[in-house]
Amino acid sequence: MSTEDYLKDITEIKDMMNKSSRFFSLSGLSGIMAGIYALIGAAIAYYLVSISGRDYLILDGKIFSYILLDLIVVATLSIVTAIFLSTRKARKNSETLWNSASQRLITAFLIPLLTGGTYILIKISSHHYGLTGSLMLIFYGLALVNASKYTIGNVKYLGYTEIVLGLICAIYPGYGFWFWVLGFGVMHIVYGSLIYFNHDR
Repeated sequence: MSTEDYLKDITEIKDMMNKSSRFFSLSGLSGIMAGIYALIGAAIAYYLVSISGRDYLILDGKIFSYILLDLIVVATLSIVTAIFLSTRKARKNSETLWNSASQRLITAFLIPLLTGGTYILIKISSHHYGLTGSLMLIFYGLALVNASKYTIGNVKYLGYTEIVLGLICAIYPGYGFWFWVLGFGVMHIVYGSLIYFNHDR
């Protein structure tokens, strides 16, 4: 067997190992759509606060309940869209959406995310609202970095960006809303576009 044949075999083995350990069917379009949903949700939240007559929220107030519902709708739409588009991409790649790689990806992603979500709820219930936007960005970024080893490697760069934005947001908590818009809205659209043009097409 020639050297070229050995190299070809090694390459094929490496590709097989990557496919078995990483989930490559994340859709760039789902990132774009998540960013659009976030921007629309942020616009609705901004409008609700503006018509409330005050520039802050009360935990047991009606406006807070509407904004919480707004966040839930944005998150639900983002998850459903990601599942739908990733399923379609997986079929094109002759992969299954639910396999050992995707299971590891979801587990790695959810551990920091659920931990952060629980912590944020504890802080909110104690009437500590100031760093909510910062904490959301930081824990989401940590979740992305943790999950990146089981999917497209450059997901970690979006994670790093979210963490940096969260830390800056902690320094300027009064601008938490706008950092949230930048992190969850604009950066998702930018990252999703890069994935779409570099991997999906």
